[in-house]
Amino acid sequence: MRKRASLFIFGAALFASAALFVCTAPRSSAAQSSSAGSSTSLSTAKKKKRTSAKSRRRGRGRSQTAPTPDRIKEIQAALQKDGSYDGEPTGKWDAKTIDAMKKFQDKNGFSPTGKIDALSLNKLGLGSDTAGKGAPVPAASASAPAATALPASPADPPAKQ
Repeated sequence: MRKRASLFIFGAALFASAALFVCTAPRSSAAQSSSAGSSTSLSTAKKKKRTSAKSRRRGRGRSQTAPTPDRIKEIQAALQKDGSYDGEPTGKWDAKTIDAMKKFQDKNGFSPTGKIDALSLNKLGLGSDTAGKGAPVPAASASAPAATALPASPADPPAKQ
């Protein structure tokens, strides 16, 4: 029984050392060509992992989309009303519109980038009330009235603890 156990341990040690040698040994060109099928399956598996990692990155959030031609016409009309844009609104964000936006932003004390931003849209009258001011505040629901604390009047006795 002891002989069998020692042979088993010796065989396991030999197998482990051989596996280590086979994994780290450089391949010959013949071995590489014969295992070409297995390496393509490995590269396919790696590609699948990369694809899934990309899809996870995309899930973090949507990037800002370009404004529609109708929205650009609104912006151009507002810039025209302000006197920064000359001509008729075309719906295209071209060099003329960028120059008009820079002129408007400079006139109103903003950084003249020529890009559409929340502060410029607010000043043009096209933005929302909360744009560029911080995190949105949830609206109070009509079914649950907001609890407000009334100030204590001097006639009220102090609360017992």
